[in-house]
Amino acid sequence: MTTGRGAALRRARTARAEQASAISRRTMLRGTAAAGLVVAGGGLLTACGDDSGGGGGSDVVFSNWPLYIDVDEKDENKHPTLDAFTKATGLSVKYTEDINDNNEFFAKIQPQLAKGQDTKRDLIVLTDWLAAKMIRLAYVQKLDPTNLPDAQKNLDKRFMGNTWDPTRSYAYPWTQLATLIAYNAKATNGYEPKSVEDLLTAPQLKGKVALLTEMRDTVGMVMLSMGKKTESFNDDDYKAAIDKIQKAVDNQQIRRFTGNDYAQELQSGDIAACLAWSGDLIQIRKDSPDVKFVIPDHGYATGTDEMLVPIKAQHKANAEKLINFYYQPAIAAQLTASINYISPVSGVRDELLKLDPTMADNQLVLPSAETTAKAHAFRSLTEEEESRYEAMFSKLTGA
Repeated sequence: MTTGRGAALRRARTARAEQASAISRRTMLRGTAAAGLVVAGGGLLTACGDDSGGGGGSDVVFSNWPLYIDVDEKDENKHPTLDAFTKATGLSVKYTEDINDNNEFFAKIQPQLAKGQDTKRDLIVLTDWLAAKMIRLAYVQKLDPTNLPDAQKNLDKRFMGNTWDPTRSYAYPWTQLATLIAYNAKATNGYEPKSVEDLLTAPQLKGKVALLTEMRDTVGMVMLSMGKKTESFNDDDYKAAIDKIQKAVDNQQIRRFTGNDYAQELQSGDIAACLAWSGDLIQIRKDSPDVKFVIPDHGYATGTDEMLVPIKAQHKANAEKLINFYYQPAIAAQLTASINYISPVSGVRDELLKLDPTMADNQLVLPSAETTAKAHAFRSLTEEEESRYEAMFSKLTGA
């Protein structure tokens, strides 16, 4: 099984951050609008914890992915937006970076959820496909709208009405993720791949193309290049995309399938072109100006990481207040300036530009209406489809 859009990216960042040599959301922070962020005093946080996720005396226990929140430049164990929440509400937060992989985390908490037990976590962030599964299995609680006035008011209309939570009764997005085409102009001798079809067939790129190990990203991008809609494809469409990728593998067009480790090879030119995650490209391009990105005319794959409250959470109302806090545009802007992912909060643009005016033309963080119109989500799968499609993709990639 693949692990969801951001999992490999985040795992790689975590490992490299530990080696003090890596792309990470923390290093991004120091190069952006960190100096303009509001740092409220007095918040009590922890950046690590045991597997239980237990909060002790904390008012909210929040589990998230590594390097996926703002940090204080002087103390990486402090998070300015969480400090501001504590100052505004008086509620303390235990913040734990213990989600490294969607499937791995689900396997850890599923036995408790299946028994109707408390996971010792009040708020968790999972990629949309797993969020949909959690809702389907009744593993999360229905949210109280009276605790979510800002979230209801400021959720960008693009994120309303999805198929698995059409009324936003169970989940609110943390960020939006996008899969684009990236290339090293020096390695391609100036050739610009404009579509996934170019990645799979252009002789200039033979043997120097990387696709992602994330099924929804790679297959989704290929289906879009074939004129299919990822929101409404069928078995034949999926198989045709798999066959197309297999042909490129057989022709040795594809160098390999990667997680976030495409970054270093793209910078060096060992990979000439690849599928890449938008949140990674800002720092890659800062370090390597030869790296360019393309938003293809046929569209791009997109998804979200979602905030959910597990069943039996001890502090449900407090978790809802934390969700709501991040839907204040000024707070959302602070988060976006730090992690460089697309915000789901309406009104964030004006606030973000107050912090960093250079973001105005950054399509990776503030996509235009034209760019947004090219975004396509991968439809929800049944359990049977999930198993079958993943097996086909795993066979293709050699996983």
